[in-house]
Amino acid sequence: MSELMTPALAGAAAGLGVAMPMGAMSVLLLQEAMRHRRTAVAAAAGIAVVDLGYAALATAVGPWVASHVAPVEAWVRLVSAVILLAIAAHGLSGARPEPAVPPVPDPGQDAGTGGTTRTATGLRPAKAFARYVALTAINPTTALYFAALTTAQGAALGSGPSGAAFLVGVGAASLLWQQALVALGSLAGARISATARVWTFRLGYGVVAAYALKIALPLP
Repeated sequence: MSELMTPALAGAAAGLGVAMPMGAMSVLLLQEAMRHRRTAVAAAAGIAVVDLGYAALATAVGPWVASHVAPVEAWVRLVSAVILLAIAAHGLSGARPEPAVPPVPDPGQDAGTGGTTRTATGLRPAKAFARYVALTAINPTTALYFAALTTAQGAALGSGPSGAAFLVGVGAASLLWQQALVALGSLAGARISATARVWTFRLGYGVVAAYALKIALPLP
């Protein structure tokens, strides 16, 4: 067991290394948590799943990923920047106080029986998970990060158990960090006014737009 602790700790450090920098996804996750905690929890899980998936891919074929993604990295960055700019524009256009959403009676229950109800946002967590998986997956930095890291540690991660321990560390560290951001965003959202929250959304999406321009440059 002790021989697996080293790759597990290395994986945890790698997971934190890719998750902790406050990039566009961190900002979007904080914004989501300030709106709806349940959807943010699902979104955080989506980000961690992609981190784990890229780490697994890079552990298996790290050198191949690095050599094939690097030649087109500039174009991938440009496409990613366009998508992030579209997200920022959509978020800024909709940054306004949200009206209360009344519960929608479940068609399967009699309204007079006092049965269960579901809100209009009942399906949001699944959609949030899928959306954040897609958004995180288009970031070439994550793939290149894990490719470079696992190539450098190829000898240490050669065996199956060591590689599995590394991946467990990556997934656990990334998930814990993303959920910590959710808790922070949820706590902040519960303590500020609706007007102040709207301005934080505008500031956050402005950061997303600035980050998009940053990763787009230099142009291919």
